[in-house]
Amino acid sequence: MGSASESSVPLPQLRLDDLLDELQARLNAARGARDRIHSLLEAVLAVGRDLELAQALRHIVEAAVNLVDAEYGALGVIGEDHRLSQFVPVGVTAEQVKRIGALPSGHGLLGELIRHPVPLRLGKISEHPSSYGFPANHPPMRSFLGVPIRVRDRVFGNLYLTEKRGGGEFDAEDEAVLSTLAVAAGVAIDNARLYAQGRLRERWLAASAEITGSLLSGSSEKEVLDLLVARAGEIAGADLAVVALPVPDSEELEVRIAVGLCEREHRGLVLPLEGSFMGAAARTGELVVSTNVQQDPRITAGPPRWRGLGPAVAVPIGTPEHGVRGVLMLARAEGDPLFESDESGLLLSFAGHAALAMELAERRRDSEQIALLQERDRIARDLHDLAIQRLFATGMTLQGAIRFIDHPEAGNRVLRAIDDLDETAKTIRSTIFGLRAREAGPAAKGLRARVVEVVERAAAVLGFTPGLRMSGLLDVTVPPQIADEAVAVLQEALSNAARHADATSVEVALAADAELTVTVTDNGVGLSKGGRRSGLENLAERAAALGGAFDAHALPHGGTEVLWRVPLPPE
Repeated sequence: MGSASESSVPLPQLRLDDLLDELQARLNAARGARDRIHSLLEAVLAVGRDLELAQALRHIVEAAVNLVDAEYGALGVIGEDHRLSQFVPVGVTAEQVKRIGALPSGHGLLGELIRHPVPLRLGKISEHPSSYGFPANHPPMRSFLGVPIRVRDRVFGNLYLTEKRGGGEFDAEDEAVLSTLAVAAGVAIDNARLYAQGRLRERWLAASAEITGSLLSGSSEKEVLDLLVARAGEIAGADLAVVALPVPDSEELEVRIAVGLCEREHRGLVLPLEGSFMGAAARTGELVVSTNVQQDPRITAGPPRWRGLGPAVAVPIGTPEHGVRGVLMLARAEGDPLFESDESGLLLSFAGHAALAMELAERRRDSEQIALLQERDRIARDLHDLAIQRLFATGMTLQGAIRFIDHPEAGNRVLRAIDDLDETAKTIRSTIFGLRAREAGPAAKGLRARVVEVVERAAAVLGFTPGLRMSGLLDVTVPPQIADEAVAVLQEALSNAARHADATSVEVALAADAELTVTVTDNGVGLSKGGRRSGLENLAERAAALGGAFDAHALPHGGTEVLWRVPLPPE
């Protein structure tokens, strides 16, 4: 009995060991909690330092994965259409992402968090009613933890964590840690977005100043529109940028510039205000946004031209009160982020500045035009009071001298000289008429000036300036009806060359004698066999209605020649 009592351990010693073990466990737990809090604080500080939004989003996901010991994590950004506009994954390689295919858009379990933005913790993903499995080549995932990220009381997106390391499940402590990180992430995202908006606003203001300076320095309309499209497309990250201007005296828009994806399908199009995307912006005078321009119900007119494009925005250049001077449309590739309200607001302001600059430039041009007209009046007076009177006096002198000429040949030469003086006086009178023409409407400009305008507009669509030759008294001998038809014919011929010829050179010639002849020649691909000829038939009908003729044929060295001619009434 004595040896047994010596080998036994006293009861107080057993209780002390248990207490020490329990204390050690509590110390380990406290140490683990301390380490986790330190890690959380470090993560909060780390994500708060990022000012670039893309970097901030990735750092938030990486911090979340480390804090809750997850294999995979992702951050989904909710777009204007309440679907995922961005998805930032962590834990999968670029090769795995490529094999999986398209990133999630917000269906199934991920959509559940969008519809109900509260923390969601699952031991097994497949047991949730909204889960419908994973795509092929997707890594296996069992446990799940998701929390919403709020920015200024608005749900910006969600954090998704899956596959707890060690095969366990996410617990309430993981949820609390992730929820705390989500609050810090909301602040970091807000700061990054404010920083990005400030930089974006600075770029739009710089572009506005550049366009204003270009307009006021005397740059041509095409140069300014090219600059407008280039800067807007670059700043907005658009894959297609288009500018359309109103067609005078009509309810239509003409696409003057198109740069980017499917640009050839847009160039030169004439679209109605009703039934087109840009027409909706011109009609309402307000910004118009589409989440998918391929399926936009407002687009019912024009040929198919939206292949490969998705989000789009159209903004009027001007206002209904002061007149819409044009429409700027930007589109991104299918699957790219939508145009958010922050971007759209800056774009609308940019277009407003451009409209104001165009208004100021127009006023400057009006002032220059008044000075030009005054100078024309002076030239016309001088021609009438000096040149014509001297020609008339010379002719009268020669007529009086004929009776003193005995040689028949000499008399004939003097008579021919008198006829030449009469023709010269007639030419000067037509020039004076052209200088003094001031009527309202299309007649305010002679045929020559209208032809020059048509050619300049075509240059914006062709990408180069066509050659132009004019001969004869176009502003005097061509009646208004025939002049209007000639301008319409020239517009159609140049539009066909821009859309179908794929030419690098176009030559335009107008001549007025006994008939008016309009010739348009290009070095393009020539007339396609069996192609649509509705435009050519229209030109032929216009010629036939005026008793003229029309011909379009391929040239031996390549290209096409369009010839339209109608007789002119005798003087």
